[in-house]
Amino acid sequence: MDGGAPYNPRTVEEVFRDFKGRRAGMIKALTTDVEEFYQQCDPEKENLCLYGFPSEQWEVNLPAEEVPPELPEPALGINFARDGMQEKDWLSLVAVHSDAWLLSVAFYFGSRFGFDKSDRKRLFNMINDLPTIFEVVTGAAKKHTKEKSSVSNNSSNKSKSNSKQGSESQPKYSKAVQSKDEEEDGMEEEDDEEHGETLCGACGENYAGDEFWICCDICEKWFHGKCVKITPARAEHIKQYKCPSCSGNKRARP
Repeated sequence: MDGGAPYNPRTVEEVFRDFKGRRAGMIKALTTDVEEFYQQCDPEKENLCLYGFPSEQWEVNLPAEEVPPELPEPALGINFARDGMQEKDWLSLVAVHSDAWLLSVAFYFGSRFGFDKSDRKRLFNMINDLPTIFEVVTGAAKKHTKEKSSVSNNSSNKSKSNSKQGSESQPKYSKAVQSKDEEEDGMEEEDDEEHGETLCGACGENYAGDEFWICCDICEKWFHGKCVKITPARAEHIKQYKCPSCSGNKRARP
C-alpha cells in the first residue's frame, strides 16, 4: 500500500494534518461505516489490514507486496479474529492497533524528514490532544476527553488482570507462554512431553518449547501463533478461538 497519498508531509503541521485525515477515516470505518467494515473483514479471505488515508477515507485490503514497504504497515490479519470474539471486543482490538499504526506513520515521516527533539515533542503533543481511536470507539472519549492519565491507568490495570488470566483461564494456549514460576516448577519439561510430537495444523512443523501455540476450540488442532497471525497479546482477548479453516466451514453452512 502507498498509504493513499502521493505526497510526503514534511513539516510538523503537514504530518499532523496527514495524521488527522488517516485517523478520521479509520474512526469512520469503526463507527459510522462499521457494518460495511465488518462485512469486508471476511475470515475466509487472506490476511487483511485496515488502512486510513489522508483524504479521511478507509480501506480494507491486503498488505503491501514490496519489502520493505514504503510506509509502516498496519496490523495484519484483523479478519481472522472477527468471529472468535464479541464484535465490540474485536472492534476495540482493531482500534488499539490502528492507534499504534497512526503513531508509527507520523513518526516515520518525522524521522525521514529530520524532525529534531522539539519538533517531535510538538508533534506528539498535537496528537496527544486528540482522543485515541480506542477512546472514540469504546465511548471513553465522551466521558473524559482530557483525562489522559486514565488511559495509562487502564493500561496498567489491564496488564495486571491479563497476567492473572494467563495462568487461570487460558488452558488452550501453549504452556510455553505461561509464567516463569510455573516453568521453574517443572511445567516446561511437562510441556515438551505433552506437545513434543504435536504438529502445527498450518505448516506441519513440530512443537518447539519457545514458541507460542494456540488450539482451535472447534477442531482442537494446535497452530503456531505466527502461522495464524495470533500473538499472545491478541489471544488474551479471544474467548473462543476458531482457526481459519473452521471459521470458513461455519460460514459455508446454509
